[in-house]
Amino acid sequence: MKKFILTILCVVSVSFTLSAQQKYSTKTGVINFEASVPSFEEVKAKNENVSAILKDDGTFASLALMKGFRFKVALMEEHFNENYAESSKYPKTTFRGKIKDFDVSQLSEVEKTFTVSGTVNMHGTDKEIEVPVSIKKDGEALVLTTNFILKPSDFNIEIPKVVSSKIAEEINVSASYRLN
Repeated sequence: MKKFILTILCVVSVSFTLSAQQKYSTKTGVINFEASVPSFEEVKAKNENVSAILKDDGTFASLALMKGFRFKVALMEEHFNENYAESSKYPKTTFRGKIKDFDVSQLSEVEKTFTVSGTVNMHGTDKEIEVPVSIKKDGEALVLTTNFILKPSDFNIEIPKVVSSKIAEEINVSASYRLN
């Protein structure tokens, strides 16, 4: 009887393993953003500790801690966290979505462009987006990159009039992930 139960458990375990989706993930993704305006100080930041997961069905999710964004100027970083992002109140930004027509078996070392659509949640506000994403294989890893534009006003982030001419209305965002 014990052998029979063990055999059944092994078969069930193998079945679950075979049917489980392949997942690729990272904790070292990179998000850059730039909101610079010509003739004024550069408004640019980088976060190199972004978590992400991609399932082989194209489901993609990413999480960045707001206090992880680094600026060249410490005072600018402080203002970003305290006055704009309100990082203590809204500590993270997330994206959850799906890559259309994604098929991991069709990937190679040559970049292939897809469309990802989903929801960005930042500053307590959701925004639906649809943007291009490039994906390629690098050994066993998948490399995913994207560029898109967001507006602070879409997330109820108010820019004071005193500095509004020094910060772009459209923020250029780029993200890259090496998912294993």
